[in-house]
Amino acid sequence: MVISLLMGTLGGVTAFAGLPPIEVGVITAQESNIHKTFSYTGRVISTSIVNLQARITGFLVQRYFHQGTAVKKGELLYLIEPGPYLAAYDRARAQVAEAKAQLTNAELTLTRAVRLLHTPAGQQSAVDNARAAEQSDKAALAGAEAALESASINLGYTQIHAPITGRIGATQINVGNLVSQTSGTLATIVSENPMNVEFSVPARDAARLLGAVAGHQGLSSLALYLRLPDGHMDRSIGHLVFTGNQISPNTDSLNLVGRIPNPIVNPAKESRAGGRELISGEFVTVLLRSNVVNHGIVVPRGAVLADQLGDYVLTVGPDNKVKRQPVTLAASTPAKATISAGVAPGTKIIVSGIQKVHPGLIVKPVPESTSLD
Repeated sequence: MVISLLMGTLGGVTAFAGLPPIEVGVITAQESNIHKTFSYTGRVISTSIVNLQARITGFLVQRYFHQGTAVKKGELLYLIEPGPYLAAYDRARAQVAEAKAQLTNAELTLTRAVRLLHTPAGQQSAVDNARAAEQSDKAALAGAEAALESASINLGYTQIHAPITGRIGATQINVGNLVSQTSGTLATIVSENPMNVEFSVPARDAARLLGAVAGHQGLSSLALYLRLPDGHMDRSIGHLVFTGNQISPNTDSLNLVGRIPNPIVNPAKESRAGGRELISGEFVTVLLRSNVVNHGIVVPRGAVLADQLGDYVLTVGPDNKVKRQPVTLAASTPAKATISAGVAPGTKIIVSGIQKVHPGLIVKPVPESTSLD
């Protein structure tokens, strides 16, 4: 008898007689343009990574950069003791001058011998000897010039310049140490803009992915977005630049590479190198979005429930009564779900207070502002 007084009447009034209806937050279903999106795990990789190494032997006498900072292509980074190589260059240059002088003398001697050939004082053997001496001196000059060029190259190697623009890491060899071609890496420069992102698509998804873009410029019609490890989306939009030509037998997946801009968005941002969003080597979530437009209703992911009968949402009708509405999902992410069938535009869908109500209960719907970006 007591229970019957406490419970509401059948047909759905309030949960308890005399109590006000439970308040729930609702949104009004609106049809939106939906782009089919595919999600994968990938790794950001720099488009160019250069390990700086010494190409000559000598003592490291100067470092011109601050470790961990951005450097520009052509910027001077290290100086190897230039003295011995400058002396070798000067010596080679002197040898070139000497070879030129000898060649000039040989040419004059040959000219005189040729002029005297048709006179009583001339001899063919003298012409032949003069010509041989001239050819020998030409070869000597060519050798001296080659030695000068080699000395010039080695002298240039005493200065190590940045071959690319990027961010340089820590120096591995300090000033004062002897370096050579076998000393290993001095420092590493990583280019930062743009960046590549490498990821794999399972074989079962590859056909689905290709089918989704068939007739729409193929994979080039996909826009590439990245979700960073902290959960927020990168601002830039990328595209695919490489697609593997076979399924890997080891991983049963297809390798893809995308490219995305990585500009400086906040120079003062200390949490990321140089205020850029992407750092080479980090794991990200890759989102490939098709430019093919479909239609659906987007709701917060938490508004979609599931039981043995399938997916459903709780709606509120004109009589403020809760109703279970089966739905078909087109796509889903941790933040939102896209309903392709089951809910008509204008339907009020419960998005908060779901755990307090059940079908048949009369509630008080309150419009709720929910961001679905």
